[in-house]
Amino acid sequence: MPERPVLTIAEVLAVADVVQPRFRLAILLASFTTLRFGELASLRRKDVDVSTRVIRVWRAQAEMQNGHLTDKAPKSAAGVRPISFPDEILPDVVRHLELFAAPGPDAHVFVGPHGGRLRRSNFRAVWVAARDKAGVTGELHFHDLRHTGNTLASSAGASTRELMTRMGHSTTRAALIYQHMTSDRDRAIADKLGEMIRKQQNGNASPPPRSG
Repeated sequence: MPERPVLTIAEVLAVADVVQPRFRLAILLASFTTLRFGELASLRRKDVDVSTRVIRVWRAQAEMQNGHLTDKAPKSAAGVRPISFPDEILPDVVRHLELFAAPGPDAHVFVGPHGGRLRRSNFRAVWVAARDKAGVTGELHFHDLRHTGNTLASSAGASTRELMTRMGHSTTRAALIYQHMTSDRDRAIADKLGEMIRKQQNGNASPPPRSG
């Protein structure tokens, strides 16, 4: 399977800045809490605790063959989980709940301009337009934001167990993949630092001028 792209934080914010305002929070949560599209689409107001900055995942949206949308329990018990979000996006969470979420504690956090539920096929056009407008190149899918978030969490020092919890996985396999990726990236950074050191040393190869 080919390696999926990972966005930088700057690229994530660039996309969030240009997407339709009612979907800004979806970009941020997908990136910084690693929620799947189906989990975002099924979020209710009561699942978002702004005082503790925690989102509780209880369900995921599924689309039936006849096009009907339904919320169902995650595939495994690990999919039911609390996920903390950064303080830095709290203003975005509060603003979204005030301006864009449907009314009532059981109402969906993310709805369309006319109050309808999010549908993956319709949201794709929103995502592609924002991605292109932000100048993020490559065939980047919305799901790659989850990939980005997992990589960032690993880079932030999350343990295998912590990654499993945030991702909603019951096995270590996927978590170990992200930790391996971070290890490779750390090696690349170290190699780049070594190159910079070598350039500096080569530039100073001639003896310093004598004083006096």
